[in-house]
Order: sequence, then C-alpha cells, then structure tokens
Amino acid sequence: MNSNLGKILKRFTPYYKDYIPHFIFAVIGMILASSGTAASAYLVKPLLDKIFIAKDENMLYLLPYAIIAVYALKESGRYMQAYFTEYIGQDIIRRFRDRLLKNILSLDIAFFHKYRTGELISRNTNDVERIRLVVSNIIPEFFREIFTIIGLVAVVIYQSSELAFYSLIIMPMAVYPLGILAKKMKKISRMSQEKISDLTARLSEIFNNIEIIKANNASEFEHKLFEEDNKKYFKLNMKSVKITQLVSPLMETLGSIGVAVVIIVGGKEVIEGGMSVGSFFSFLTALFMLYTPIKRISGLYNRMQDAVAASERIFFLLDQKAKIKSGNLKLPQNITTINYKDVVLKYGDKVALENITFEAKKGEFIAFVGDSGGGKTSLVNLLVRFFDPNAGKITINDINLKDFDIKDLREHIAIVTQRVYIVHDSVAANISYGQKIDTNRVIDALKKANAYDFIESLPEGIETQLDEFGTNLSGGQRQRIAIARAIYKNPEILILDEATSALDSKSEEKISQAIENIIKDKITFVIAHRLSTIKKADKIIVLKHGKIKDIGSDRELEKRSEEYRKLKGLQISKE
Repeated sequence: MNSNLGKILKRFTPYYKDYIPHFIFAVIGMILASSGTAASAYLVKPLLDKIFIAKDENMLYLLPYAIIAVYALKESGRYMQAYFTEYIGQDIIRRFRDRLLKNILSLDIAFFHKYRTGELISRNTNDVERIRLVVSNIIPEFFREIFTIIGLVAVVIYQSSELAFYSLIIMPMAVYPLGILAKKMKKISRMSQEKISDLTARLSEIFNNIEIIKANNASEFEHKLFEEDNKKYFKLNMKSVKITQLVSPLMETLGSIGVAVVIIVGGKEVIEGGMSVGSFFSFLTALFMLYTPIKRISGLYNRMQDAVAASERIFFLLDQKAKIKSGNLKLPQNITTINYKDVVLKYGDKVALENITFEAKKGEFIAFVGDSGGGKTSLVNLLVRFFDPNAGKITINDINLKDFDIKDLREHIAIVTQRVYIVHDSVAANISYGQKIDTNRVIDALKKANAYDFIESLPEGIETQLDEFGTNLSGGQRQRIAIARAIYKNPEILILDEATSALDSKSEEKISQAIENIIKDKITFVIAHRLSTIKKADKIIVLKHGKIKDIGSDRELEKRSEEYRKLKGLQISKE
C-alpha cells in the first residue's frame, strides 16, 4: 500500500478504536476463511494418494466429512468477516458523513459562494461512498486475501520447496506493470470524480431553475450540455475499465508461465518417483488457487486508487476552517444601539462598502435604499457576520460585534428575504423552524403576518405538509410564511430584505401594519426598492456605489437629496 492510502487509514484511526470487538470477530472470520481455503488445497493429497491410488476404503468414508467440515468452516469465517467488516465500514462512514456536513455547515458564506451546490453534494455522497467501499469491502478483502496467500504458500512450500521456488519466482515480475497501472488508475479516478461532480452540479442547477429553463425553451440546450458532460464521464469510466481489466490477463499470463514450469519440473519428479501424485496435485491445486487471491489483490490495489483520489477531495473539505471566528460574549439582554463606524468591505479587489458610519437605536425603523449593487444587502450581511469588515467596526451597545458568540448573535436576529426557504414539512414546523413547536405561538405569528386565513383553508391547517420549495403555495403566501417565521422567533433585531415584494397592494398594506406592530421594541432594518413601504421609516439611508449619500426621513430626503428624488422619480416612471 502506498503512502497516500496510509494517510487515508490514518485519518480513520480515531474511529477504529470504537470497534475493537468487531475487528476481533472480523479477523477470526478472515483466518477461518483463509485456513479453509488452504486446507481444501491440502486435502487433494490424501484424496489422490489414499483413495484413488492406495484404494483405502476407510479414507473414502472419512475424507468427505473432512471436506464438508473444511468448507463449512471456511464459509462461516467468510460470513463473519463480511458482516463485521461491513458493519464497521458502514458505521464509520455514517459518522464520517455526519462530521463532513457539520464541518461544511460551520464554514463562512464566502465558501458557499466559491463552490457549487452540486459539487458539495457530490463530495458528500459519491466521494464518501467510494471511501466506504474501501473501508467496508476493499481493505477487509485485501487482508483476507493476504491471509489466504500465506496459507496457500505454506501448503505449496510444504509439498515441495523446490517447485515452490520455480512457481513463486514469477510473481515479483508483476509488480512493475501493476504499479504503472495503479498510477494511471488514480489519475483517471480523480478526473472521473470531478466529472461526476460536474454532472451533479448541472442537475442541481437544472432542477432548481426548471421554470426559467422551460419559459426560455432551453430544455434542449440544457440537455445538450448535460449530454456532453455525461459522454466525458462515460469515456473516463471506460478508461478505468481498460486498466482494471488488464490486471487479470496480466496475472493469468504470468501465472501460466509459472504453472508450465511446475508441470515440467514436477511431472519429471513424479515420473522418477521423487514425489507422489497426491503431493504434486495438492501442490498444483494450491498454486492455481494462489493466483486467484494475488490477482484479486492487484485488482483491489487499483480500486484503492479510486478511494485515494476521493479521500483527497473529502479531506480538503474536512480541513477547511471558518475564517470568521466566534467571540465568547453573550449579547446583552437589552440591545439599545447598533453602530457602524467607518466600515469598509471588499469582495476580493472590489470595494462593496466604503466608510459607512451610522447609528441605529432600539425601536427605530431604518431603511436602506439605492440602485442595485449599491451595498444594501452587504450592510446587513455584516451585521449577521456572514462577512467581517476589512476596516472599521460594528458595535452593539458599544461592544465590538466580533466579541459576541456568533450563534448567540444570530439567535437575536431574524431575516426575511425575497428567497423564502420552505422545508418539506408541516406549516407549524416551517413557522417554528429550528425551534420547538408551540402551537399557540405558531397561530399567533400567522395571524400577525396576515397568513392565518389562508392557512386555515388548507386541508389540515397548520399540520398541512408543504411541498419542497413551497410549490403548493403562491409567492405571496410563501413570503407571509417567512414573515410569520420571523415573528415566531421574536428577535431583538429584525432584517427585512424586500420582504413584501411578492405581495399585492392589499396584502402589502396589511403586512406593513403587522410589521409596524412588531417593530416597536426592536431595531429594524429594511432593504427596499418599493419606496412606498418605507415612508414611515425613522431613518432612510441612501446608498450609491457602496457609499452613504444621505441619511434622513422621507420628507427630509425629498427636500435635500437629489439621489433620493431620482430613485422616487424612477420608481414613479416605472409604475
């Protein structure tokens, strides 16, 4: 086994200690299976010498029972080994997959912007499954075949050390070509895994955007793109098949050379009386049986390269660490002020926010307006610590935001965005998402979000199962579910990102009234394009190209801000 495979096994070492009893039974099973194989080869000698040549009638009735016992022992051992190694492998991979997802979920938002959803899914399913095959099947089979080889070699040497030399000298000749095949296999496996990630990513993109694809008559276009990737994946798999299938002919050809030499040398010894017929055929049987585990090990070694390539991709994700570090402080019981002080945010070389300074007080309703790409969403992303500022700081009650525990910080914040996450579960579970379901609180939140009327009309009320992405709801209904979820959370900081954009004017008015009722004791940030929804805002912050152009009320900005008047004028002209 190469060093890369050694690294894989080392990474799994912390798990192995929990399965010591299972390992013991698995090893016992391997030994029984291997011993049975060696014993079955040895029994050829008494079968021929005692029964067919010496015509020993007693042995005729004893040997069949011995053969039954040997095979029963061998197959019992094989079953024990298969069951316990599969249990170990399956359970380790279950824990490993859990750990992988836990680590991915702990990473920063920037990580998820960098890697496609389909690729992450592929690594957590396809790549982990390839490693499972190593832990559950390949490694146990590898050791079982090693034990089998040891047992058969013992029989071969016991029957004739001279013939053993002639037959076994051939085996080292296979090492060099098998090593070359293994290197090629690893390279192809890596490319194959990257391609299956591309396929998974493309499928994820297709199914998540099916409405847009159909609306643009792009089904054929998407199918052709998938077809090309699928064909490339097929070609890589066929290269893998070529290499894998070369192992058997190679080993068979080399093995036939060894057998030919044995027949010549051994046959001569039998003719000259230096070796019994039984011993010779016992030797030959063991030799034929010996090439099977050697051939299997060669094939297993090539398959291990697939796992080595997969493990490198998996361990890369496991080794990723969040760059945004959590603080230790709990948020104060009463949040009175939030301050942005000379905040600068960059995405790579692009400046998203520049010298942002403003204050928000408890009970205030603060709106962010501006052209698309002006930095509105970036401002609230900093507050939730999806990103950290490159310069300046944000404080809550004059304490740096970075000093607070991230989990505790987000417990105090509720966000409602245009993109509503609906879980394939009941309405109640969706409203209480991430928290314990309290039926009375769920109903109260739905009423405040102007959503209870339509929920009552559903077949099972709040117990009605919602489809994936909420496809059995309208866009406005989904958005009211999201607002009810925010109300249920009862946060001290409320962020509404175009939260009423999918509602009609009548529903928007009712939601706006509901929002007015719940924001009295909170700090509320609203990102708005429809300026009609923010007329009652205490502060309206006008952003352009990541800079604050002005701050004031609707009336104040109408008087003095050309940029604000321009935004309102553009909106009126669009309407």
